[in-house]
Amino acid sequence: MRYDISKKTAPEMPALGRGTECLKLLLSQVSKDMYEPLIPMVFPILGAHVRNTEFQYPDFSWKSTAGMLANLCADSGCNKGQLSNLVEAICRDFRSHDEAELQKLVAWQKQVKSRSANKEKPVRPDVAFLFPPNDCTSAAFLQNAMACEVQGGLTQYLNLQEVEMADKLCGGHRQVSTMLRNIFDCQRAGALRATADGVCGNPVLRANITISSTPYATRQFYKNDLFNGTFGRVVFSYKARTSRDGRIPRQGRYSNDFYRRLDEYLVRLEASTGRFVINPLNKLADKLAEDMAQMADLADDDVLWDISKRAIVSAWKAGCVMWVLNNQSWTKAMGEMVEWLVYHDIWSKMQVFADLLNREADAQEDVKRRGPKNLLDELPNTFCEAQLSALRLKMGKSDEGTANQLYQWTFRKFIVFDKASGQYSKTEFYLNRAK
Repeated sequence: MRYDISKKTAPEMPALGRGTECLKLLLSQVSKDMYEPLIPMVFPILGAHVRNTEFQYPDFSWKSTAGMLANLCADSGCNKGQLSNLVEAICRDFRSHDEAELQKLVAWQKQVKSRSANKEKPVRPDVAFLFPPNDCTSAAFLQNAMACEVQGGLTQYLNLQEVEMADKLCGGHRQVSTMLRNIFDCQRAGALRATADGVCGNPVLRANITISSTPYATRQFYKNDLFNGTFGRVVFSYKARTSRDGRIPRQGRYSNDFYRRLDEYLVRLEASTGRFVINPLNKLADKLAEDMAQMADLADDDVLWDISKRAIVSAWKAGCVMWVLNNQSWTKAMGEMVEWLVYHDIWSKMQVFADLLNREADAQEDVKRRGPKNLLDELPNTFCEAQLSALRLKMGKSDEGTANQLYQWTFRKFIVFDKASGQYSKTEFYLNRAK
């Protein structure tokens, strides 16, 4: 494990080496303070450009790059708006496609209003928008999902400037949880819908969504969905409030050369087709799962373990996107980025929701905004069961879990027990690993 997510400072993003040139290009036009917050947000946008392609996850299931959800969380005035500039740059091809589709719809509406419409009864064309408006209603979203399915399983992408916009998209706040889970899992909408034209279909929800919101709005929106699986399915990217340095962050300009270079990468995404197994990425996912289990054992934190599972899936999908961008080849720098994405996602969630995840008061005091604490690091190299018990009570954990935690640490070869002294000692394996 390379990152300490118990701190208030964000895990430092790895250097963008070979294989991450597209990410370098995208960051070249944003201010430096937004590098780390925006990187997790670009993958749902890029992933929406991949079509007719599936990748095998380590559990042998096949997944696409649809269903990627990401939420940028930062205070008002902290440059979240740069995401929209990046979105428009990447989705220029979507805009062109949607304009052509809109003209088809306009032509059909003219036919409907014509005198001969009653006789001809023109059928509404299967118009599929790749980049629907951010105020899209639930009915329009589902109708568009059906059209995307008819046209070969296209993925629609939505960029919501406020988290509350998801209520309208999902048909009300009570439906948000079900809708987001179905989108992440690429499931069908779950129910037939009645319209003026009769009963409509039940499409597979192939959509990628990015959301921007303030910490307060984010907490209010998700606070009732932290333990039903919805929360873990969304990648969070948190930006802490910066110091008052009196300088306006500088953005770049999206030049023709930038668009030319970007289009070369987008062509690779759109040209991808088939089923692939990315062995080094799957090996990394297995390693990350083991790392997350070890970290959860060290902190005795079941919530951490639960949210890490889907954090790995989301980062793995980002790895699939990078693999396609890099001409279907893998590099060490890409692996480092996938690993960082997992830790940054979990760190972001802990910064915004730590107290709610611990079922504490609904407040965001600085003292509570921290990640899981490694309890073994808090103990001396040689310690007894009573010391761990006292530490657990100090950290707000029950005394009943002491014996099980000692068992888990022993099983993972982090500690050994000396029967003669009744003491536990940290192993060389653990001490070297901590270094």
